[in-house]
Amino acid sequence: MARTKEQKKEIIAKVKSIIDGASSLVFVNMHKLTVADSMSMRRALKADNVGFFVAKKTLTSLALADKKYAGQQPELVGEFGLAYGSDLVAPARGIYEFQKKFKDRLSIVGGVFENKFMNKEEMISIASIPPQHTLHGMFVNVINSPIQRLVIALDQIAQKKA
Repeated sequence: MARTKEQKKEIIAKVKSIIDGASSLVFVNMHKLTVADSMSMRRALKADNVGFFVAKKTLTSLALADKKYAGQQPELVGEFGLAYGSDLVAPARGIYEFQKKFKDRLSIVGGVFENKFMNKEEMISIASIPPQHTLHGMFVNVINSPIQRLVIALDQIAQKKA
């Protein structure tokens, strides 16, 4: 059933509000994704404070046209979904995890990151950034490593003298 002009205006307004409130957006092609898989994905994304909205590509393009992002908008193909969130990396990371799970049924098409359109490869590289707590652990390990080596060296010296 075709949507009325009023319904289309409401959808465009909803997409605009999503775009305005999001730090980053991920454009998703969800070809042949089952309803059960879609619902499990939405629940998991919601647990990470990531929203997911399905809208027609033309309506989404109209909403994006008002935002004057840098770069060229990626082509929106197939059945289209939009992942968004206040965290810069969480939407891309969440969709990327499900892309690995649903190999040929879900894929990242592109997105918006720091007010700039990104293509598929750029969004996948953003998605591979580890979570913040992992980065903190890596940083602590880098700081701890020289201290740990010094302790090992002093222990070796003490053992030789003993």
